Amino acid sequence: MTSSLNIALAQTNPTVGDIQGNMTQVETLTRRAAGKADLLVFPELVTCGYPPEDLVTKPSFIAAIRKAVDHFVQRTADLDIHVILPTAWEIDGDLFNAALLIHRGKIISTHIKWKLPNYGVFDEVRLFKNNREDAPFKINGICCGLLVCEDMWFPDKAAALKEQGAEIFLVPNASPYEFDKHGQRLGHAQKRISETGCPVLYVNQWGGQDELVFDGLSFIADRDGNLTHKAAPFSDALMITEWQKDDHGNLTCLTPDSVYQKDDTETLYTALVTGLRDYVNKNGFPGVLIGMSGGIDSALSAIIAVDALGAENVQCVMMPSRYTSTESLDDAKAMIDAIGARYDIISITDTVDSIESAIKDTLPPQPSPTTFENIQSRARGLILMALSNANGKMVLSTGNKSEMAVGYATLYGDMCGGFNALKDLYKTQVYTLSAWRNSHRPAGCFGPQGIVVPENIITKAPTAELKDNQTDQDSLPPYDELDAILHGMIEKDQGPTELIDEGFAAESVNQVWRLLHLAEYKRRQAPPGVKITPRSFGRDRRYPITNGYTKSHK
Repeated sequence: MTSSLNIALAQTNPTVGDIQGNMTQVETLTRRAAGKADLLVFPELVTCGYPPEDLVTKPSFIAAIRKAVDHFVQRTADLDIHVILPTAWEIDGDLFNAALLIHRGKIISTHIKWKLPNYGVFDEVRLFKNNREDAPFKINGICCGLLVCEDMWFPDKAAALKEQGAEIFLVPNASPYEFDKHGQRLGHAQKRISETGCPVLYVNQWGGQDELVFDGLSFIADRDGNLTHKAAPFSDALMITEWQKDDHGNLTCLTPDSVYQKDDTETLYTALVTGLRDYVNKNGFPGVLIGMSGGIDSALSAIIAVDALGAENVQCVMMPSRYTSTESLDDAKAMIDAIGARYDIISITDTVDSIESAIKDTLPPQPSPTTFENIQSRARGLILMALSNANGKMVLSTGNKSEMAVGYATLYGDMCGGFNALKDLYKTQVYTLSAWRNSHRPAGCFGPQGIVVPENIITKAPTAELKDNQTDQDSLPPYDELDAILHGMIEKDQGPTELIDEGFAAESVNQVWRLLHLAEYKRRQAPPGVKITPRSFGRDRRYPITNGYTKSHK
C-alpha cells in the first residue's frame, strides 16, 4: 500500500530577539500551508532568530520563548498540519538547540541538535547542551528523521536515525552565506544520502543579522543525490512537495523539479545589498550617510546603499580639501546624477586649517606628515558624525578588506561609521562588482539600470588625495598582487616563506606581513560589515594585538 506526505519548507527572514514578530511569521505561514501540506518545517531557532548569542542566557528571554510557543500551539490547534518549530528550549534546567514537533494543539516530541559548532562565527558549545538521544517520527506512514544544521555535516546522527527506520531527512538550518557555500551544503547532503539512501529536504533562513547574511537557497535532493528543487536566494519561499512511498519502501517526489539557477556574482552582490538593508531596517535607521570621494570604494558603497534602501534614503556628502582634484569632484557629481541620491558639498579646508593652527604650538619640530594627512580624514569623520547626530542617519563607512588588512585607513576618520558593506571585499573585487553592476541590476534592487559607476572612477588610479599627486600604489604593492598575498595570509593562513616559494616578491610579502599584523588594533575598532568569506575580520580570524610572534616570524 502506498503512503504519501506533502512537506512544506518555509524559507523565512527572522529577526534576532523579535520573538513576537518571528512567531507572527510562523503562524501566518502555518495557516497558509494548512490544507496544502501535512508537515511544515521552519529554519533553525526561528522563534528567537539566529544567532541569538547571549540573549539565550537570560531566563526572561527563554521564558518569553516558551510563552510564545505555548501561544502558537494553542492558536493553531484547529489546523490539521504538523509543524517542525526549531527553538531554544529548556529541559530540566538545561538549554538545548531543539526542534519541536507540534500537531493539533500539542507538542508531540522534542528533537535535540547533536553537533554544536564551535568555530568561526559559531559558539554554540558555550550556550547549549547536546543530547545523544533522538528518534525519528512517523507521519502518514513515512518515517522522518531530523538533522538540525550541523548534524547534516557529519555521518553519525543520520546513521543513528536510519537504524531506527528513518526514510527521509528534514534539515532546519541557519547557515550564513559565503561564496559557494551552497556547493558545500549540497555536498554534505549528498554524502548523507549515499550513506543512508534517504532524501534530504534542507530549509535555510535568509536575511541579514549584524555581520552575517543568510542566503536561503533551501533545496531538496532525492534518494540518488540529485538536486531536484532549490529556492531563490535572499527571498521568502514556501516550497511544497508531495512524496510517495511505494510497496517496496522507495520514496519518490511527485512534484516537478524546480531548481533556481544562480549567478555567483549576482548572489554575492545581493548578499551585500541584503546585509546592509536588514542592518539599517532592523535597527530602525531612517537612512545612511556616505562620505563621497570620487573614488571606487565610496562609489560602490553608494550604489549598494541605493539598491538596498532607495535613493531617497541615501545622503552623499563630498568634503573637498585643498588636495581634492577637479576630476574627483566631477566623478562624484556624475555618480550622484546616475543614482539620484541626495548630494551635499561641505569643504573641510577651513576646518583643517583651524585644527592645524590649534595644535601647532604643541607639535614636535618635525611632525610626521601623516599627522596632517589624518587631520583631513578625521575632519570628514567629524562632519559625517555630526550630520548623523542631527538627522539620525547611519554613517556607512567605505573601506575594503585590502585596506583594512594593511591598515590603510584612519581611525576616527574614514573608519567612522555604523556599518560597512565592503568590509569583506578585497579591492580587486570592488572593481569587479562595480563594473558588473553597470550592466546588471538584480531583482529587488531599488537603484537604476545602466551605468551607475562612471567609467573614469573604475579606470583611474586609486588615491586617498591627502597630499599632492598621491596614489595608493605609492606605499602599497599593486592591488592584484596585494590581494593575492593577502588571500594567502588570511584565507589560507600562509606565512611569508610559503608565499615567497610560490613566486611572490620577498620585499612585497614581508611588507604586507608586517602591515597585516601591525593593523590588528585598527580592525578591533572597525564597524561591523557583511561577511562573505570564511575568514572575515572579526570572529572568523582572532589574533592578539600584542603579538611578538608575528613581528619576528618570517
